[in-house]
This record gives sequence, C-alpha cells and structure tokens, in this order.
Amino acid sequence: MHDIRTIRDNPAAFDAALSRRGNAPVSSQILALDEARRAKILAAETAQAEANKAAKEVGAAKGRGDEDEFARLRALVGEKKAEIAALNDEAKAQDAALTDMLMGIPNLPDASIPDGDDEDDNVEIHRHGTPRTLDFDPLEHFDIPAIRPGMDFETAAKLSGSRFVLLSGAVARLHRALAQFMLDVHVEEHGLLETITPVLVREEMMYGTGQLPKFGEDSYQTTNGWWLIPTAEVTLTNIVNGLTVDESYLPRRYVAHTQCFRSEAGSAGRDTSGMLRQHQFEKVEMVSVTKPEDSAAEHDRMTGCAQAILEKLELPYRTVVLCTGDLGFGMTKTHDIEVWLPGQNTYREISSVSVAGDYQARRMNARFKPEAGGKPQFVHTLNGSGLAVGRALIAVVENGQQADGSVDLPAALHPYLRGKTRIDADGQLV
Repeated sequence: MHDIRTIRDNPAAFDAALSRRGNAPVSSQILALDEARRAKILAAETAQAEANKAAKEVGAAKGRGDEDEFARLRALVGEKKAEIAALNDEAKAQDAALTDMLMGIPNLPDASIPDGDDEDDNVEIHRHGTPRTLDFDPLEHFDIPAIRPGMDFETAAKLSGSRFVLLSGAVARLHRALAQFMLDVHVEEHGLLETITPVLVREEMMYGTGQLPKFGEDSYQTTNGWWLIPTAEVTLTNIVNGLTVDESYLPRRYVAHTQCFRSEAGSAGRDTSGMLRQHQFEKVEMVSVTKPEDSAAEHDRMTGCAQAILEKLELPYRTVVLCTGDLGFGMTKTHDIEVWLPGQNTYREISSVSVAGDYQARRMNARFKPEAGGKPQFVHTLNGSGLAVGRALIAVVENGQQADGSVDLPAALHPYLRGKTRIDADGQLV
C-alpha cells in the first residue's frame, strides 16, 4: 500500500511512476478523497470543541437560574453529539474508501528496471551453462518413456479435474528428493531458517501480501473464510504482520516447503499439457525481511540462492530483470530465473525473486525500531522461489533424458536417492 503523504507531497511524480506500468493517473482522485476525509475529521473536531464549550456553559446557566439558556445549551450539546457522530461515520467511510483505493494501486517500479510492455521486453542480466547438444529429438517431460509410468494425468483428472497430476514410483521419489535437497542447501549453505507453516490463512493475511483484494479469483477460499495459500510468501511474510521489532532482529531469512494452490483463473489455454501449470503444486519459498537500506543487496543475495540450486543440479539457466509491463502487482523489482527445457527448446521461468520494498509492510503494519532512536520505520520484504519443485523435476528429466528413453539424474541428488543415479526406460530407479 502507498503512503498518502508521498502522494500529497509529489502527485506528479507518483503518477509518472505509475505511468511506467501503463496505469492512468490516479493522484487527483486519491487526493480529492483524502481532502474530503480530512475536512470531515476537521469538522468533527470543530463540532466537538463547540460541544465541549456548550457543556461547560450548561452548568453555569443552571446555576444562575437561566432556564431558557440552560435548555438551549442542553439542546445544542445534543445536536452537536449527533453531528459529531454523523461526521465521524462519514470520515470512517471515506477512510475505508481511501484505503481500498490505495490497496488497488500497484507498487511503483524501481527506477533501475527497464520500461516495456511484456515479457519480450525483459532484459537478460546473467546466463549460466550451455544446453546439451543432442543427437536425437528431445521429448517433453510427460512423453519421456522413463517418466510416463510415474506421471498420471488421467487418474488425477478423474480424482480432481484438469490441471492436477498423480506422481508415483521413481517420479514421486525424485520429486521428494528435489524438495529435500533444496531445503538442505538453503538451510545449511545459505543460512535460511527452515519453517513449517499452515496452508490455510485468514483473509487479512492475503491482504497483507497483496493477493487481496485484486486477485481473489486466482486463489481458493474455503466455505468458512480461510484461504488456501498460493505460495508460502503469504505465511512467511506475515510472520511480522502487526509487529514492531528491534533493528537487531533484522534481517530475518525464512525458507519453507509447502503445498501451493492457484485457480489460474486468468491463464485459460496456457501450458495445458504436462505439469508446468497446475492448480496444486509444491514450492520451496524464500522470504527475507530487512531494513530499507539493505533490501537491494538482499535481492541479489536471494537471486544467488535460487541460481545456486540450478547450478548444483547442472541445469542451464538465464536470469532476466522484468520490465515495467511484466512486473508483478505488488513488486518494485523482480528477477526471473528461467531454466532450459529441451522438450520445448526454450527457457521457462522456474523462480521469481522480488523486492516489495515497504509496500507489503504498510499493508501489514510491520515496522522496526532503529537502534539510534527515532520513530519506527517500515521494514522491507522480499520473496522468491527456491525453487518450484515440479518445474525443477521437469527441468531435471528433460535435461537428463537419453536416446534410449532413460533419464540420467544430477550427482547432487544421488545421496537423496540411496545412490540411485538414473531412471531407466521402464520407469525404475537404478
């Protein structure tokens, strides 16, 4: 959420920053509502002062026996109380409308990111590894003979509908090994705090990280009001919801492996084959909470954490900085890490590592107390996939596929598979 004082101080700069995302100017509407709200508050305060003055004079009129003045003043106090209540109700309604308006405005893009309309305007900033030269036509993950026995979309559709998958045998084991491997690296080498979080959250937690009110249709809500998390960003970031922590508490660096749920309401027709885009999937999510001056360096550190997983898995990838037109609603800067998929002959996103600045912190009212003293400040929050487990599985099997239909597995995973090194063409770990 945005600071109304920033908009008051420089509305033209606010509108100019929003225009980089393709948004129309909004400062005039915001400031008009803010002015009306403040006018109602001032009127209520003025009426309260008049009521207080009249209340003091009531006793004096009574004491000197001026019954007419006593009656007039008592009636005036009653009128003022009604007027104050009405003004406060109007101010409260306008305050709620202003909050709703501010919550519906996306974060401002960082000055360093490129302008652009869509993903075609993203800018590559790093590339690692070279895709294998194959002497056969590579298959997509769901067509590789080694994988087909353990990746069942038909049974999943019978159980739950489209965009679900049933994993079994070697493929299920590989999926579990990938998640365990990612957690171990992030905890033991990157110093993140392993955390197990709920997957059901209160509605205010979804507001805190920006999934609501704008993107409610992209998530699932239970009949009793809980929401299923679209990613552990929601739970990990909201750990500091409503808190004012000491500066020494920061930075906080979390990692969690969870089930995630997305309705994919706005993605009809996209990635309908295979398990690239599912309603239920697993992610290893990283979240950092920092001081404002540390968030840029933390963004680079988190990007490196995600890249390290791919390098250990011997997977070629590239990293791009998202342009203004491809930037997520609540983020000010994002690095997308795209892994090479031979079956599609292209790079596909496997992680987004993003800075929200103080945008989420204002929604959550999450602050820290500077050690040097002074007023509490809003923290900065960051999040990133480290990685999407299903997409990592896709990348591992597509890059490891062999001409005979088997799949060679990265050395980093061998200890997690009891020394097994490949999945043979019949779908068995060997």
